[in-house]
Amino acid sequence: MKKDIILAGVGGQGILSIAAVIGLAAIEKGLFVKQAEVHGMSQRGGAVQSHLRISSNEIASDLIPAGEADMILSVEPMESLRYLPFLSNDGWIITNSTPFVNIPNYPEMKLLLDQINSYKNVIVINADETAKKIGSLKSSNVVLLGASSEHLDIPYRNLESGIRQLFGKKGESVVQLNLAALKAGADLVSEKK
Repeated sequence: MKKDIILAGVGGQGILSIAAVIGLAAIEKGLFVKQAEVHGMSQRGGAVQSHLRISSNEIASDLIPAGEADMILSVEPMESLRYLPFLSNDGWIITNSTPFVNIPNYPEMKLLLDQINSYKNVIVINADETAKKIGSLKSSNVVLLGASSEHLDIPYRNLESGIRQLFGKKGESVVQLNLAALKAGADLVSEKK
């Protein structure tokens, strides 16, 4: 088993939380994990990306070679396009449809979505809207994680466990909110089938 994932978005959108949940879930399953540090402007508003590599075998490097990523998991649609050179031919783009407009010449949404949807394996969801419905806009990153769960090759129960471990110190209500976000994202994708 091997999964190479590019996590992309804008500073403050929860890239590190997604990486931590997946990493904790993978370790619980007995897998090897390597994560490159976040690259980019980690302050709120700047582009960020991180490489996350998971395997049943030892991993030599924490960086994903061009054309080898199994997934681009992006909390912002334009950021998903920025890392397309990393995506393998059979890789998945899983992205939020809600833009974080942080530049004056942000592309038109129709053009962005047309380009994203021109790829073979794509899931585009409105994670912000879904997170708002469950009561926490901050959990849109976990909604996206739920949407990607079917393609991670990690049991869903391990992702739930990763959420419990990561958010446990913040209290049971935060844990339950994030578990609801994970389920909402997974349900959105299963409804689209």
